[in-house]
Amino acid sequence: MKYYLIVGEASGDLHASRLMRELKKVDSEADFRYFGGDEMSAVGGTLVRHYRDTAFMGLFDVLSHLPSIMRNMSLCKRDITAWQPDVVILVDYPGFNLNIAHYVHSRNLSKVFYYISPKIWAWKEHRIRNIKRDVDALFSILPFEVPFFEQKHGYPIHYVGNPTADEVEEFKKTYNETFLQFCERHHLSGKPIVALLAGSRKTETRDNLPRMMRVMSHHPDHEFVLAGAPSIDDSYYEPFIRGTEVRLVHRDTYALLSHAEAALVTSGTATLETALFGVPQVVCYAAPMARVWGALRKVIVKVKYVSLVNLIVDREVVPELVLETFSHERLLRELQAILPGGEGRQAMLAGYESLRAALGETGAPEHAARQMVGLLGR
Repeated sequence: MKYYLIVGEASGDLHASRLMRELKKVDSEADFRYFGGDEMSAVGGTLVRHYRDTAFMGLFDVLSHLPSIMRNMSLCKRDITAWQPDVVILVDYPGFNLNIAHYVHSRNLSKVFYYISPKIWAWKEHRIRNIKRDVDALFSILPFEVPFFEQKHGYPIHYVGNPTADEVEEFKKTYNETFLQFCERHHLSGKPIVALLAGSRKTETRDNLPRMMRVMSHHPDHEFVLAGAPSIDDSYYEPFIRGTEVRLVHRDTYALLSHAEAALVTSGTATLETALFGVPQVVCYAAPMARVWGALRKVIVKVKYVSLVNLIVDREVVPELVLETFSHERLLRELQAILPGGEGRQAMLAGYESLRAALGETGAPEHAARQMVGLLGR
């Protein structure tokens, strides 16, 4: 069968690549075409457009790149129409993907599956109408989405487990580098590491990294190591870290987390990855006009938390410094609390155990692939 996949960022590229591998196991004739990235290209098929050329976040970023977004959307629609896939598989990225879903469904071009659903439980809940109308099957990776979609909105979905848990476990099984070997490979000092995960987009890095780095002078016995995002070139980080003792580790985030003592993490999938590696963390999210956006958030956003860790466990396991609550003083205090000997470290690690239990068994890509091929077979 022919599978057309659309992702909009690095985490989607990783999740989609794992799904593609499992689809090939179930369907020996699987043929792929996609808006994706390097991870998906490594599996095979045809890359139509890289997510680096489509990933825009935030109102101002989207508006400034609107012509490019519209060109990409038109290209995607034309390409799907010409290729005639058996199914279009959408991965998160709702602003773009829900538009594509409507186009495909309204013209009866193929089935539409959604893998990693839009986070409409957080905001824009009205999008449930579009999903019910245009999506044939939704495959969820977050356990709390089941009651949201099925009980609140009467829309049956498939919970398949969380692929991040699979990815972390797979890495742990094969990674055997010692701390000293890791330090030697990346030319680090050998001091205990505080990892900096400042976001997968340039705007997130711009707003968060400088504020994260301000705590360095208070912890001279630690080395602060920045995890370079796959979608961002090393040259972008240079002006931020030049003249500092921050070290950049690119395309090696899982190895970094394997050896980190603590982490400062911009909200997103990285918060879940950090927790699954058992690294205590402080979740940080800064933005321009923080007080204004903070006030709007209280009106628009429908959930208590921003980090996946807290959302899944449904309580505050990790501290969240978001918008107007993100201050230098609080970041200092929260980081100190999760370092060895800190009063919050053991409680957070215990909370991570609750997280693992809530996620359930691993095997999300395999479960999703088998269910997708089964549905298409009908």
